Amino acid sequence: MFERVTHALNRARYAATGAAIGAFVGGLISRNGASTGAAIGALVGATIGEKRSDVDAAVERLGDLNETGLRSGSKSDAQD
Repeated sequence: MFERVTHALNRARYAATGAAIGAFVGGLISRNGASTGAAIGALVGATIGEKRSDVDAAVERLGDLNETGLRSGSKSDAQD
């Protein structure tokens, strides 16, 4: 349950950051541009937040695999 809440909060943080950046850039053009930029920025931010959590989970799983016996590097790396 805690992980789901953390995941939702991280996604919301990225969405808010994206909305702020989009509103700033769009606001340089016009008021309508600020509104549209905020909406697009929020969508992009939420998407990045979703993908980032997937990447973080994959890196964590890889770290767990590495601790259980996989070696980093290969024999050819050791010879160089």
